[in-house]
Amino acid sequence: MKLKELERQAVQVWSPASQYPVYLATGTSAQQLDASFSTNGTLEIFEVDFRDPSLDLKRKGVLSASSRFHKLIWGSFGSGLLEASGVIAGGGDNGMLTLYNVTHVLSSGKEPVIAQRQKHSGAVRALDFNPFQGNLLASGANDSEIFIWDLNNLSVPMTPGSKSQYREQPLEDIKALSWNRQVQHILSSAHPSGKAVVWDLRKNEPIIKVSDHSNRMHCSGLAWHPDIATQLVLCSEDDRLPVIQLWDLRFASSPLKVLESHSRGILSVSWSQADAELLLSSAKDSQILCWNLGSSEVVYKLPMLSSWCFDVQWCPRDPLVFSAASFDGWINLYSVMGRSWEVQQMRQADKISSSFSKGQPLPPLQVPEQVAQASLIPPLKKPPKWMRRPAGVSFAFGGKLVTFGLPSTPVHQVPQPCLRLVFISQVTTEPELLAQSAELQEALGSGNLLNYCQNKIHQASLQSEKMLWQFLKVTLEKDARMKFLKLLGYSKDELQKKVATWLRSDLRLGEIPQSKGDDLNSNRQQAFSIQTSKHTTWEASVSSDFFDELIPQNMTLWEIPITEDTEGLLSRALLLGELGPAVELCLKEERFADAIILAQAGGSDLLKQAQERYLAKKKTGIAPLLACIIQKNWKDMVHACSLKNWREALALLLTYSEPEKFPELCDRLGTRMEQESGWALTSEARLCYVCSGSVERLVECWAKCQPASSPMALQDLMEKVMVLNRSLELLRGPDGVSPGPATTYRITQYANLLAAQGSLATAMSYLPSDCAQLPVQQLRDRLFHAQGSGVLGQQSPPFPFPRVVVGATPYSQETSSPRLKFQSSHQVPILPPRPRIFTPQSSLMMPLTPSHPSPYQGSRMQNTSDYRPSGVQEAQPLPLGPGVRPGPQDSLKNAPVPKGNLQRKKQCQQPLDKINRKELPPEHQSLKISFEALLQRCSLSATDLKTKRKLDEAAQRLECLYDKLCEGTLSPPVLAGLHEIARCVDAGSPEQGLAMHAQVVGCSSFSEVSSFMPVLKSVLTIAHKLRV
Repeated sequence: MKLKELERQAVQVWSPASQYPVYLATGTSAQQLDASFSTNGTLEIFEVDFRDPSLDLKRKGVLSASSRFHKLIWGSFGSGLLEASGVIAGGGDNGMLTLYNVTHVLSSGKEPVIAQRQKHSGAVRALDFNPFQGNLLASGANDSEIFIWDLNNLSVPMTPGSKSQYREQPLEDIKALSWNRQVQHILSSAHPSGKAVVWDLRKNEPIIKVSDHSNRMHCSGLAWHPDIATQLVLCSEDDRLPVIQLWDLRFASSPLKVLESHSRGILSVSWSQADAELLLSSAKDSQILCWNLGSSEVVYKLPMLSSWCFDVQWCPRDPLVFSAASFDGWINLYSVMGRSWEVQQMRQADKISSSFSKGQPLPPLQVPEQVAQASLIPPLKKPPKWMRRPAGVSFAFGGKLVTFGLPSTPVHQVPQPCLRLVFISQVTTEPELLAQSAELQEALGSGNLLNYCQNKIHQASLQSEKMLWQFLKVTLEKDARMKFLKLLGYSKDELQKKVATWLRSDLRLGEIPQSKGDDLNSNRQQAFSIQTSKHTTWEASVSSDFFDELIPQNMTLWEIPITEDTEGLLSRALLLGELGPAVELCLKEERFADAIILAQAGGSDLLKQAQERYLAKKKTGIAPLLACIIQKNWKDMVHACSLKNWREALALLLTYSEPEKFPELCDRLGTRMEQESGWALTSEARLCYVCSGSVERLVECWAKCQPASSPMALQDLMEKVMVLNRSLELLRGPDGVSPGPATTYRITQYANLLAAQGSLATAMSYLPSDCAQLPVQQLRDRLFHAQGSGVLGQQSPPFPFPRVVVGATPYSQETSSPRLKFQSSHQVPILPPRPRIFTPQSSLMMPLTPSHPSPYQGSRMQNTSDYRPSGVQEAQPLPLGPGVRPGPQDSLKNAPVPKGNLQRKKQCQQPLDKINRKELPPEHQSLKISFEALLQRCSLSATDLKTKRKLDEAAQRLECLYDKLCEGTLSPPVLAGLHEIARCVDAGSPEQGLAMHAQVVGCSSFSEVSSFMPVLKSVLTIAHKLRV
């Protein structure tokens, strides 16, 4: 993408990487003349501001020069001083070397020229500053002259080598000079004869000469590898050998690599200092290419320029920017991050329109179709080094930490290819959680949960936690209800002792128990009855009856009252057997004991009425309790009792409620304690849920108390849940326990937490095996496959994710035409059908029942249907619902046949290789469906015979595309472009398809796409004209 432009017939140089803002210096080129034939020179400095959207550069300094320039170089000498911007060295004609102070050029104050030296005998075409010692400047000119200048003392330059070394061979021009980027005393020079000389300035002699044996290599450029000290590149400007050679001085007999993509001689090269794999080149074929030296391929290419580019340079500070100076008098700045030229074209059009608008907007511009297709410049195929992460870290499933980084060995010492290590480590952030989880897992595995609960009771610091663990322990024991009562503070043994103590205290106060004799008599009778029961003979029974019928002597006589008072009325009622009125009389006189005794003799209904009347009249503190016990209305008791007596209410339920109603009543009590106590009794409500065995209510109650759950709080919950679940399994069996939504969510959360700590097997053991919730199934699938060899022999869980055909893109109903996938006619029916990518619901209908095959598919479909391999049956298309438009294959079978020569094609037979062609891969079948549907729509809309003939030929030539898809010979960029074209076709936008077609052709080789891309463009053009 073009960023800036400057109309100058000049040579160029960037400011050093340490300089900010970024500057670009230009000097009038000595190799070119303008229309005025002026020989005057100018040195200009421009600021490069990429924040400015315009293409213009801002000039910051200008200086008239005595001569024009062959070469400019900008060094950082003196830039360490205050307000210093370095030095620019310019090589001119007649051996003139000029040094400029950049700060003075920008300020237009002091004299900007530092020095001028005319030591060389010819034009100075090669200059380079030493990257390690900024005061050393190398210059090269005619007759093999190389001078090393010390900017601190410019009087006498150093000359590498001796005169005798120059006389041994013909003298040549110095085309390029370059200091080594790793070793400060190594300098290399390039010569037109095709050789490069490497100088060791410590020895002051050349140490090696590199030359091509073909003798056709005319060196025009030279560059050292930024990282590897022994490698350099040479480029040839000879049209017979337009190549770039990569040499390694350790193996100097032949180049390591030869880059050949230019068709004419190469004028300049520039090696990126930010990414050693990127090399820029410009040539006489008006192309600028960016190479990847690792793969020897072109990774970026600018569109063909209007003139040759004689110099390309990377920007030292901004690595994605480079500049190009061309012979047509323009210096352009580009970015290797490609982009369409459309934005710049529109900006230019707006700029021109503003000059002609006269205050009124101009009508919209009607751009021709060929011009409207924007020229797309793809970016680099591979991210450059400055965008790659030198180190990276990422967390993976299962608590794995994946890291990579740069090797500790310097790059130039690493053998090629370099192996980069990726480290996978286990990260544990919750060691206490893992320890407690392992303890719980061991207890669950061994079944020794009683000792586990006992340890938890000893470890609990809060009384509420200790009580909860005591209740959980009781759930694992027998006779749980009685033990729950003991934990609540109600024990039958202690009650009996207290009652006995109370009675004994009453006896000491002088009260004579009336029931002592009765107890003695009852004990005697019980003893005799026990002995009598041992006699089973009839004689023993007769003897016993005899003694029972004896009337005791001296009995006290009693009278039946017959008075008119209450006693008399009561006697009459009893004598008549009217127990109901008798009970009413007793209740009215508050003779409650007599009423209850009489009601008991009158039956259950009368007894119930008497109890209700008694409880209604007797307003004592114990009356509600008596009412609950007698009437067994536990639901009212749960809702009406004071929450201060929650222990007593729970004890009543434990003592009297029926087993089938007990869980519900406990849950009601716990819910009321949560809601009406203002969360004061939330911890105590958990005891109710433990007694009822309601795991779901226990988890919900915990969630209310723990809005932000920590790992240890979740571990504590899982301990309680697992113990309660185990007690329920003992009571109901393994199949009688199924977790609810809240429990499943917390178990899944806990399993995720364990997996994040690397405990995959333990995490999987907690997940419910029969849960149909999607998060649980997905987590189970991930845990199973993350264990690798740890699950060998185990059955894989069901695949919980929807299957998607790779390579096929689902389209929305609003933006694309509906499309169905059909099975191929050569597909074996026993294979599982692939899922449908798109289920159309649109009411846009095509003709559902055309009567004839398509003219461009008739011969292919007819012969393909005749040939079927043995054992293979024709698969049926997917059923269509009401209002669903048929897929392209279905509609093609019944498309109407236009009259004309196209019908004769039906008699043609396919070649044998077409019949034996492999089936299209599933991921590419959508391409055939889309393109054949487009052909059908065009055929139905076309009216002239010429267009129909073109469509017929296109259908046949597209077979080449399908053959390449079957063979798998197309590159991934081409495949991606074809799928994008198909998407545009389905969306009814052939003009977008044409734009994408141009982009695919521009970034692919001609031999790869020449057999099908032209015909595809023809079909898209027809579709655009027909508006189908």
